Amino acid sequence: MVTAFPTRYWRALDDGRLQCDVCPRHCRLAEGQQGLCFVRARQDDAIVLTTYGRSSGFCIDPIEKKPLNHFLPGSSVLSFGTAGCNLNCKFCQNWDISKSREVDTLADQASPETLARAAQALGCRSVAYTYNDPVIFMEYAIDVAQACRAQGIRSVAVTAGYICPEPRQEFYRHMDAANVDLKAFTEKFYWTLTNSHLEAVLDTLRYIRHETTTWLEITNLVIPGENDSDREFDEMTGWIAENLGTEVPVHFTAFHPDYKLTETPRTPHATLIRARSIAIENGLRYVYVGNVEDVGRGSTYCHGCGARLIGRRGYLVTDWALTPTGRCRHCGCVCAGVFPEPPGQWGGRRQVVRLRDFQVERGAADAR
Repeated sequence: MVTAFPTRYWRALDDGRLQCDVCPRHCRLAEGQQGLCFVRARQDDAIVLTTYGRSSGFCIDPIEKKPLNHFLPGSSVLSFGTAGCNLNCKFCQNWDISKSREVDTLADQASPETLARAAQALGCRSVAYTYNDPVIFMEYAIDVAQACRAQGIRSVAVTAGYICPEPRQEFYRHMDAANVDLKAFTEKFYWTLTNSHLEAVLDTLRYIRHETTTWLEITNLVIPGENDSDREFDEMTGWIAENLGTEVPVHFTAFHPDYKLTETPRTPHATLIRARSIAIENGLRYVYVGNVEDVGRGSTYCHGCGARLIGRRGYLVTDWALTPTGRCRHCGCVCAGVFPEPPGQWGGRRQVVRLRDFQVERGAADAR
């Protein structure tokens, strides 16, 4: 049975409906209705989270898969998500989870304390809220983050950044790193392909970068014929350099046909290379291509002397030329990021985890 967990970001309207204020959709709900995200619903004259403590699955991934290249490279991360999403992306690459409207998708259960215990026992340095968007299950994600922080384990949000200012402030107080999916750089794309708005995402990016200590990286999924023009690459990366700074890593990743864009071809490798070149011309220091095999453009280089600082083959760290303080061993320039010494060697493995093996006993450990 799904437990209704209380939430705070909603208000009563004059017409009797309740408005959810977690994301800019501002869903207005009558009794018994669910928001577009599926997981937030009106029950007993309040808006509740219906999926607290339930997940679509738990796996150990390489941190580079999130993707994060400048946050604990080579380490393993315990990843999980729930069902539903607050965007309607026609190109969703995780549509079986994010578009699910079925509670049966949420096969696994875990309290925040159980997740923290599992991450620690499995040697994971962080926990990632991913697969769908943690914005829609923020109460659960925050509680997990607090339990993990008590064990020295960090938290990673993989998100589209579509969230209102007040809940955003609370959410990012608990996140140590975030990869924000900047899906395109035109309002037309956002409205027609995701049924959302660009400016709200740009506002989140500015907030994370300038108002928090959360480490930020950006991903742009390049879709042929939709967001792959030189002009858009130029405008987007120019905006990033001017508004967020040149040290924010950017990942251009390849699209594969899925969900409602099955007739759209895969992204040519050459398009990703072109996007990366334009970004570098605009001053961005750390630009990567993803979802393709490209050792040279998947590695990290010193912006001072050009030396390879972190070599990568897929998700495996092959070279390491950083000092314990994150400086280039050759010229001493600082490389932006959160770096361990030495790096992890998790590689490209993906390990499914059964959380029942780490369940804590009922009682004080699970009390709120």
